[in-house]
Order: sequence, then C-alpha cells, then structure tokens
Amino acid sequence: MLKTKKDFVYDKLNDSIATLNYVLSANDQLTFRVTTNDGYKLVDLANQANLQYRTDYEVLVESDGQVKLPMVGYVKVEGLTIRETEKLFEEKYSEYYVKPFANVKVTNKRVIVFPGSGGLAKVIPLLNNNTTVLEVIALSGGIADDGKAYKVKLIRNYRSSKPEIFLMDLSKIEGLAAGNARVLSNDIIYVEQRYRLGRTLVTELTPLVTLISTTFLIYSLFKVR
Repeated sequence: MLKTKKDFVYDKLNDSIATLNYVLSANDQLTFRVTTNDGYKLVDLANQANLQYRTDYEVLVESDGQVKLPMVGYVKVEGLTIRETEKLFEEKYSEYYVKPFANVKVTNKRVIVFPGSGGLAKVIPLLNNNTTVLEVIALSGGIADDGKAYKVKLIRNYRSSKPEIFLMDLSKIEGLAAGNARVLSNDIIYVEQRYRLGRTLVTELTPLVTLISTTFLIYSLFKVR
C-alpha cells in the first residue's frame, strides 16, 4: 500500500515545508467571529434586530473553494492561510461595520497516519494550526516495531491533482528538521513496513498446516475404527 518504485524521484523537502502555514482547502469546517471597533463589540451575524449576540459562526469550504458568509455572500478562501482569511473577512465586513476584527479557526482538520504495521492506521485530528510530522506520529502512538523509521513519507495533495511526496529519515537525530515540517489537513503520513520473511511464512503456512493436521486426525480416527 502506497509503495513507490525504487527509482522514484521524491519531491524536495525544503525549509519552506517546515515553516509552511496552514492553508484552507475544500471540506474544511470554519468557525469564525467578527467584532467591531477592533474587537470592542461582538457582531451578531444571526439576529441583530433582537440585539442577540453570538461569539461564532460556522461555515463550510465548499468543493469550489468558497464559503457563504452572512450578509456578504460567497467568498473564495481555498489556498489562503488563516491570517489571510481573517484579513479577507475584515475587508468584506468593513462595508457594514466599523473596523471589523475577524478570528478564524478550522475545526475539522485531520491527518491519516499509517505507522508501519497493519491494523494500526489512525485518523488524527489537528487541534493546532502548526502541528508537525513528529507531533502527529506521537499522537498516533509512534512508529510501529515493524515500521521503517528511515523511510517515512509525507503525502500531500492540495496544490494540484498530482500529490507531492516527501521522504523523511526519522531514524537519526539529523532527521529532526524534516520531522518538524508542518502538516496540512488531509496529509497522509506513511511509514513503510519491514518485510519479515519468517513471520510472513508462518502467517501464510499456518492455515495450510492446520488443514493438513485436521485431515490427518480425521483419517486416523476413521482408520482406528
């Protein structure tokens, strides 16, 4: 699963990956709040007529990269960082409010982790915007005993239809810089599994040995009679 050829050319893991800020993508669930006068008063986006105030509002980044904002309408946010999105919201709401101040959070960020052993894959929610590869692996329980720490792949697909695949060696202290790369929602962290011939043979041969033993036992019982 998710294996690459021996001559596969991986994407270059550079400093920009390690310092990359989170960018929004389709299906992100956003919670945002807008306040007037640079944060003095909460803006009620649901029912101002009754002077009711709310602290946040939820919107979904749709498949076309847009969100539908109260009063403003559709705004494209896909590919923007959190801060860029906040500035965009402030610009849009400046038509209605004095010095609006926006705060945006993504509430459904997640990363899929395959730690290097079958049956241990996990979906890890990202509670922080700048979560690193090492933090995600730690949250998943660490690299499995059968996992190759020197062959960890970060698979990312947010810029184009072709995913970017970065190879990391986390078996040595020198790999710390790579492990500090920030993850994005829907990233896949895949730790290649070691191929253990002995264990594989036992797994494959056990059913056959059991069948032969059962057949021999039944034969022996009938032969005694």
